[in-house]
Amino acid sequence: MFAALAGVLAAAVALGVAELVAALVGPGSSPVIAVGDAAITLTPEPVKEFAIRNFGENDKIVLVAGTLVVIALYAVVIGLVALRSRRLGAVGIGLFGLVGAVAAVTRPAGGPLDMLPSIAGAAAGIVALLALVAPLTLTTSVGPDSTSPPAGGSADDGMVERLREVLGSGDRKGAGLDRRRFFLTSGVALGAAAVTGGGGRLLQRRFSVAGARADLQLPTPSSRAASLPAGADLAEDVEGLTPLFTENREFYRVDTAIVVPQISPSDYRLSMTGMFDTPRSYMLPDLFERDDIIERDVTLTCVSNEVGGKLAGTARWIGVPLGALLRENGIRSDSNQLVCRDVNGMTIGAPTRSALEVEDAMLAFGMNGEPLPVEHGFPVRMLIPGLYGYVSACKWLTRIEATTYDAFDAYWTERDWATEGPIKVASRIDTPAPLREFPVGRRAIAGVAWAQTRGIARVEVKVDDEDWAEAELSPEVDADLWRQWVLPYEFAAGRHSITVRATGADGETQTDERVTPFPNGSSGWHSVQVVAA
Repeated sequence: MFAALAGVLAAAVALGVAELVAALVGPGSSPVIAVGDAAITLTPEPVKEFAIRNFGENDKIVLVAGTLVVIALYAVVIGLVALRSRRLGAVGIGLFGLVGAVAAVTRPAGGPLDMLPSIAGAAAGIVALLALVAPLTLTTSVGPDSTSPPAGGSADDGMVERLREVLGSGDRKGAGLDRRRFFLTSGVALGAAAVTGGGGRLLQRRFSVAGARADLQLPTPSSRAASLPAGADLAEDVEGLTPLFTENREFYRVDTAIVVPQISPSDYRLSMTGMFDTPRSYMLPDLFERDDIIERDVTLTCVSNEVGGKLAGTARWIGVPLGALLRENGIRSDSNQLVCRDVNGMTIGAPTRSALEVEDAMLAFGMNGEPLPVEHGFPVRMLIPGLYGYVSACKWLTRIEATTYDAFDAYWTERDWATEGPIKVASRIDTPAPLREFPVGRRAIAGVAWAQTRGIARVEVKVDDEDWAEAELSPEVDADLWRQWVLPYEFAAGRHSITVRATGADGETQTDERVTPFPNGSSGWHSVQVVAA
């Protein structure tokens, strides 16, 4: 037990020192974060989909927690090994540091300095392990008189006393155990881990750009979003219905960043590279001072959204028209893919044609009247209405490379997701909630439907085996904006099945064929079971 505890405490010291050094190098160089990033990259797509489906936006917390559990189990083994061989225990911690260092420097945005936290942490962990194991391996001399009987006792009494001493030491091979020294050393190790780890996390806050974001003043768009008619948001009158606009703090977030990138507005630079005739770079003021800034209401959808899922949201975005920016850099006609890179090197492959032809495609820097939240891509992200985020919504955007699909496979394409990801016609029931029990009588069935760039023309609801009934739609404002729908219904006592389907303005009706999100988005009618009593 003591050896296992020694291993865990040594690992805690290693991680604490690593966090402290990471405060000097950068949060992404932390071995826990670096190994977590590597785990995301190596994890099979079905496992990722399982994590998103079951943990949602908490998937990264679960990943970090899982990484720490694995480290703790590894540390227990190292402690037990070190009790028999200090050298092997030290090698085990060194191996732990090597894994962290390799994971840190091989990240897309990694560099030589990123290995320092893992190396420093491993060195501190080895010192801590040796110090903690030492009190557990004190040799007790066994001389000729070690079994001598106490005064007035027999030889058998002396042997019994010696046996009790050995068994009481916790080591049947005769090694001594200095409990007092072990507990003192453990206290020092625990304190060192807390101080270095906690101090490192506090010091890493110096990278935060929250203050700079708060001081940023958004420019006034030259082209405003379409005005909303009175009563446009049906959620004001229907309890449980999703609001027309999603608050920033409620907006879904799905990405691979364990640590949210922090980009200072003063340091921001967007580079245009590849198949452009006149490529250039842009600082944030260059984008803010343009005279073609637009404001648009757009619904975004994640490709990982299950039928009836919540990975969709609407915001009022402010930004620069993407097509205009590409044309002024002289994008060549033979480019069919834009490889968009974030500050950490993550790649998103967007179809060039959509970027040029979708009217409201933009580089966004404003969301619901304020600068982009840091977790949603501050200071600049891309969005292309009508495409799932994995091929259009690059956050923390720092580079756009015009290229071709034959020349490069972006992150998700490399993992066998579809090359282009047009959003499918979809609808969802918000209320009544699944398995909800409510009084018999009249109540609203309501939800949302979307078909970005095309718009929603009709939503129909089916209760049990009755005919499809057309629902009332919220006023049509923009084809890129989802529409709420409501159908008042008189519920009789008993269990009921409710199903919804939508039809786009182009005449396409949502298919009833149920498929999972991989590789190009889910499909199928959303159904819920409820009880009226």
